[in-house]
Amino acid sequence: MPPSTRPAAHAEPTRRGLLRGALGLGTLGFAALTGCATPPEAPSGPQASPTPAAPPTQNPAASPSATPPAAAAVMTRAEAVAKYRGRKPGQFGLDVPGIQLGLPRGSKAAALSFDACGGPGGTSFDRALIKALRDADAPATLFVNQRWARANRSLLADLSADPLFEIANHGTSHAPLGVAGQEAYGIPGTASVGQAYDEIMGNQRYLAGEFGLGARFFRSGTAHMDQIGAELCRDLGLVPMNFTVNLDAGATFAASVVEAQVGGLRAGDVGIGHFNRPDSGTAAGVRKGLKTLQDAGVELVRLSQAW
Repeated sequence: MPPSTRPAAHAEPTRRGLLRGALGLGTLGFAALTGCATPPEAPSGPQASPTPAAPPTQNPAASPSATPPAAAAVMTRAEAVAKYRGRKPGQFGLDVPGIQLGLPRGSKAAALSFDACGGPGGTSFDRALIKALRDADAPATLFVNQRWARANRSLLADLSADPLFEIANHGTSHAPLGVAGQEAYGIPGTASVGQAYDEIMGNQRYLAGEFGLGARFFRSGTAHMDQIGAELCRDLGLVPMNFTVNLDAGATFAASVVEAQVGGLRAGDVGIGHFNRPDSGTAAGVRKGLKTLQDAGVELVRLSQAW
């Protein structure tokens, strides 16, 4: 199926079906959602082509979908450890109970989100992408890892001062968020409730203390969580936020594919891309895809505008 084609929705798809359709990762492997290391060469053949998300007959949303507050440490580390002592981690992945995929039901807009992962190979800045968003007056939510924030203090200060953008929490060390050390793309996750708390709150406090930012949304490194991690996010006043459409597969998709993925966004969708890989096709694809969205009359919002 060509990336610009969306299959007809004859019945409301499952959340998991929506997410799988949105991913279309094939065997891209480690860099598929991390965007923080030199990506492997994409495989040839049909597996290298992304499959866009089927249009939901109702907008995908996690349950519960409460209004996200201005995040604060409403639970201490000790309280979190005590609350979850003896609890099983539950499911682990991109779509587990408690994770928000798309905008709340009934949303008439779509949202763009872009990650900056930091770490080796991941601390660059895609100026062309940010310029494309500004030129099109296209709002976006930027998920920032603490490693990237520390390496790009002046850039983050500039981005956070721009009302077009909203800064969100992409974790402290870019680890998958779990309580049993589950791995994603070869990256080990947090191995206890205490470590998961630190992964969330380390960056939350850093963004607040250094930049005066109160992030309202959290996306873990690799976007993988277990059920305890997702519940813990909500305990801490953050929405564990993933996506319905993969825009660039860790900044590995060609510009033409990114263009098709962006241009295919519809009401209720949340797209994920990366703004730390200037050597990718993301910026060029987003610029052209935004024109398609504009022509289609699709409104874009920052995540917090949808709640």
